[in-house]
Amino acid sequence: GRLGGGGGAREAAAKGAFALGNLAEVGERVLGFLPAKALLRAAWPGGGPRGGAPPRRLAPVPRQRRRGRGPGRGPGPGRPRRRGVSVVCCSVCRLWRECARRILRARQRVAWVSALEPGPAESHALVRALARELEKVHVLPQTVLYVADAETFSGHEECHEQKKARKRNSKETAIALEKLLPKRCQVLGLVTPGIVVTPMGSSSNQPQEIEEGEAGFALLFPKIDGVKIHTFHFSKDLKNRVFDESKFAEAGLKNNPDLRVVLLFGYNSWKSGATRFLHQIVNPLNEKSIILAGGQVESFTSLTSENNNAQPGDACGVVGLAFSGPQIQSATVLLDQDVADERTAEAAMQRLKAANIPERNTIGFMFACVGRGYRHYKTKRNMEADAFRKFFPNVPLFGFFGHGEIGCDRIVTGNFVLRECNDIKDDLLHGYTTVMTLIHLGSAK
Repeated sequence: GRLGGGGGAREAAAKGAFALGNLAEVGERVLGFLPAKALLRAAWPGGGPRGGAPPRRLAPVPRQRRRGRGPGRGPGPGRPRRRGVSVVCCSVCRLWRECARRILRARQRVAWVSALEPGPAESHALVRALARELEKVHVLPQTVLYVADAETFSGHEECHEQKKARKRNSKETAIALEKLLPKRCQVLGLVTPGIVVTPMGSSSNQPQEIEEGEAGFALLFPKIDGVKIHTFHFSKDLKNRVFDESKFAEAGLKNNPDLRVVLLFGYNSWKSGATRFLHQIVNPLNEKSIILAGGQVESFTSLTSENNNAQPGDACGVVGLAFSGPQIQSATVLLDQDVADERTAEAAMQRLKAANIPERNTIGFMFACVGRGYRHYKTKRNMEADAFRKFFPNVPLFGFFGHGEIGCDRIVTGNFVLRECNDIKDDLLHGYTTVMTLIHLGSAK
């Protein structure tokens, strides 16, 4: 009898495991259609990684002390077997949570939110777009880079249709935007004279150069296996003309063999000593094994991480993002002043194409001088973005028009890295140019 009972228990356990295994497969297929916010609620019912309350733990199922029937001693006649039902419910709930967490970890493709149309005066179009689209995105952002036009994000614009002025405070707008994002998310926000953005929906959508008017984008980087992204900030010390280069190591920009790409953005470039300070930052990082790209912006409006919460001061400075990981590949090309028509713009894109950077799970960046665009190309709009799309039909493009550009022709891949062969350094600081950049983050899951 005991052998038979033991065999029956093992058979029941095997059937239960088989049923749960099938349920896991079905659960993953069902949960796979849900956006990240819905998965978070399933994975961490009490808040979890968003910084809220710790995840709730299911109460342990009480054991029955005695077997048998009678008041309080077991199921008895007509009583359901509650313990068995509770155990099954606990197993299913645990399985459901594990499925949701597994799906979130597997989603490692960069997502983005675009804002191209102006709206009501109360808030910027990017804030409204984020509030709407974050309910739908399928990734949990760990790092966010957003860029918005300076005039309407933090300035004063006359609305001709309504005959009234829009007044916004950049700090209030930035706070409203940051509140929409996960609490432990790194956020870097910039405002610039113009925006380059790919509309939402598909990476093959035509990128737009928006040189005037309300626009912006937010790039949402999830946690990616083998890739580390972190923000940094260097502010000019008004009392010291020499920059302390030990700060590079503290920011992960030195003694980091996996460092591949550094995006740099100078702010308050009109301040006295700003150009000298930018040289002090760029020159020590100017190595052939690292891609440097970026430009001069109006200001930064957000810079938050777990260990940093900075605000722009009266001094000039540099903020940025550093990308580390052996799987990262990147390339940049410089479009100088001589690139002034469709033929020469496409020739520059051919140079970028020749770098053979994988185009899947890759982002394009365009950092252009505010003096280029349709003015430079004799009233022809979207010239450089169109040339990029011709050679990279499935790579989304983002960037801005600013007050100076950082970059050069350079390639860094897993199999090929241009190394220093002499003491001559590339010139990285430019004006009236455009820097086009590709960053490949590895094979997407």
